[in-house]
Amino acid sequence: MNQPAENQPQVSLAQSSPTVGTFRERDGALEWSGRQETLRVEPWGPDAVRVRARLGGPVLDGLPGALLPQAPPTPSTVKTEEGLGRLTVGALTVEVDAEGLVRFLRTEDGSEVLSEARAHFWWPGPRLYTAVGNGHHRLEQRFAAYDDERLYGLGQHQHGRLDQKGLVLDLVQRNAEVGIPVLTSSRGYTLLWNNPAIGRVELAGNGTRWVADSARQIDYWITAGAPADAQRRYSAVTGRTPMLPEWAAGFWQCKLRYRTQDELLAVAREYKRRGLPLSAIVCDFFHWTHLGEWRFDPAEWPDPAAMVAELDELGVKLVVSVWPSVSPLSENHAVMEQRGHFIGTQYGPLAHADWPDKGVASTVQVAFYDATNPEAREFVWSRIRDNYLLPYGIDAFWLDACEPELKPGFPENLRYWAGPGLEVGNMYPAENARTFHEGLCAEGKKDIVTLNRSAWAGSQRHGAALWSGDIGTDFATLRRQIAAGLNTALSGIPWWNTDIGGFHGGDPDDPSYREVMVRWFQFGALSPLMRLHGFRDPGMPLGPEMTGGPNEVWSYGEEAGAILERYLRLRERLKPYILKVMREAHEEGLPPMRPLFLEFPDDKLAWQVSDAYLFGAELLVAPVLEPGATTWTTYLPAGAGWADAWTGETYEGGQAVTVDAPLDRIPLFLRDGARLPVAE
Repeated sequence: MNQPAENQPQVSLAQSSPTVGTFRERDGALEWSGRQETLRVEPWGPDAVRVRARLGGPVLDGLPGALLPQAPPTPSTVKTEEGLGRLTVGALTVEVDAEGLVRFLRTEDGSEVLSEARAHFWWPGPRLYTAVGNGHHRLEQRFAAYDDERLYGLGQHQHGRLDQKGLVLDLVQRNAEVGIPVLTSSRGYTLLWNNPAIGRVELAGNGTRWVADSARQIDYWITAGAPADAQRRYSAVTGRTPMLPEWAAGFWQCKLRYRTQDELLAVAREYKRRGLPLSAIVCDFFHWTHLGEWRFDPAEWPDPAAMVAELDELGVKLVVSVWPSVSPLSENHAVMEQRGHFIGTQYGPLAHADWPDKGVASTVQVAFYDATNPEAREFVWSRIRDNYLLPYGIDAFWLDACEPELKPGFPENLRYWAGPGLEVGNMYPAENARTFHEGLCAEGKKDIVTLNRSAWAGSQRHGAALWSGDIGTDFATLRRQIAAGLNTALSGIPWWNTDIGGFHGGDPDDPSYREVMVRWFQFGALSPLMRLHGFRDPGMPLGPEMTGGPNEVWSYGEEAGAILERYLRLRERLKPYILKVMREAHEEGLPPMRPLFLEFPDDKLAWQVSDAYLFGAELLVAPVLEPGATTWTTYLPAGAGWADAWTGETYEGGQAVTVDAPLDRIPLFLRDGARLPVAE
């Protein structure tokens, strides 16, 4: 049994049973010690606590995690008595019994919000530590299951489920599968598993279990209250997103890929010739000399300064793709290896993936820079600054393959500056975004946004936007993106988008695909970010010469193209509203794309709607998700009046309505008399 530190008051110690531990108050926190384990519960913002538990000593400070270093100052009280400790912070009360079992209660009426649960009446208990060596353990944290509970968040996944009760999800980063370990419950709590370890979460009928394959202590944060309030509190303790730059609220054009400066400029000129809104255009991968040199290949991009100047005149932002991988052919590889700037390995060489590069006929074995290493971040940023920012003024970047994209995907073989791969691997994309955010801030830049293929808790404070990765190009995939975006929003990432039209394939001359594109484009126009991208047919093999088929709005024929142009203009008309909603994300932590229950938590049916959402508080969006549909049915939440944004017809909330949805119309509804410039 751990003994209290010298001069710390020991409030209660029961010695009659070996299963009873010690309670003490320490610096406003409640601590329990027993059976060589220390449990610490401390206030961490309004109506919220942080819980840490460790076997073999006091809890540790300074381990990698998503929480900001300092908690918001919050009034709280700690009371202990024989066999029971209690900490109260606002609406949340935490009880710890003599055996260290934790329950979370509503302060108002003492009802249970969440409770730890034993795996067995004897052993193991709710917290299980299985030694894996060197002071690390495989950690399990068990909570009770509740039959009527619905569970949301956990990052971005392609399973298509909004309510994830009953699922098992890996906590790991993969292309299109983004593990962000924060969970919102219909029972009135939000919980962050504050641990970047590789693992999983099991949302079973007989219990919820969080697992870290190898870590040093259990660490989680929990708040009680309505989902919108929980989002405010969660964003306050993990960091709020910056204000979205005005240009980023417009339309982004890209495809895989524009191979030369002339190709890219020709597209931007054509948008402007046609009088179509265009805010950003992307210079994608293989624009570099070698992977990991982070500079333009002069053979294909002979005058970047002139290109940027012309785009500036057109009112178009250039976004440049930057990968975290470094080819052995790169001029930076040797110095980065010598300085320890690469992710290490437990076994084998410092190579994590095979990838094509210029100047060789076959693939090469590339390494990834270690974004958890401050010196490595500084080195990579110095190359970005000197090759993009200072000479050309380029300050917007697409951070692709930032899981990082391992082949094969064995995070247990990695060794980071911050710790072993199993312990810290999930934080990589957030640290990669940090490289660019801190670098741009140091150069005096304020309007910062990066586009990322992966994210972790806290990525948002680094100006990171997330997109849903390399996905399919059919209606079934489009439907899955609604739930993916809503769960991402509930995971604290407000800036989110998809490749409009999907990524893998799609023939612009195929009428059936044109229908997919039109419906997806409508959804994209009402997404937090609007970006057209994809690897259209006919494709080419992966390599420096590759490009895909055409992917501009005029590429899809006269009828479809006219509809796409209509939604470009709708996006432009809505920009003042979009920026207003983005300010709510920046100042309050409320996501732009909201599940219906975020605004209507008292409507039980709102918790079940997975194919519609609110864009801000005033606009309900119901994308058409089936081929051939000319009408569409959606649910309008109770507690508000709704008006069809196209026709003006009004409806009372609390019912499903069916409206006309010809190919050129996405169903949109305005809340309680809101006036937005939807109809032309």
